[in-house]
Amino acid sequence: QVRLVESGGGLVQPGGSLRLSCTAPEFTSGSCGMDWFRQAAGKEREWVSRIHTDGSTLYHAAAKGRFTISQDKAKDTVYLQMNNLKPEDTAMYFCKPVGGSWCISYYSWGQGTQVTVSS
Repeated sequence: QVRLVESGGGLVQPGGSLRLSCTAPEFTSGSCGMDWFRQAAGKEREWVSRIHTDGSTLYHAAAKGRFTISQDKAKDTVYLQMNNLKPEDTAMYFCKPVGGSWCISYYSWGQGTQVTVSS
């Protein structure tokens, strides 16, 4: 398995912005989409956004209008641009390829990247 690598998190004030990155080698060549998840302390993992192979996107209601998911196929990287951040967005953020069995089995969960929104 290839380990996923998330980055870009940090401490930001409410209303601020962050851009998260997820590197998943060869995921675009394997016709995989990509999900972003987050897990806040004491809560269950929550799906945030998805980008499909064709570039179409989906968002959780809490993220829509503030977050934008995108991909750079040449870099095997997916981004999550997070604007107007709220304290409720505080969580560990993870990415995970989706699609066929290869997309699922080829990768393992990364360490995630911590996003903390606080004054």
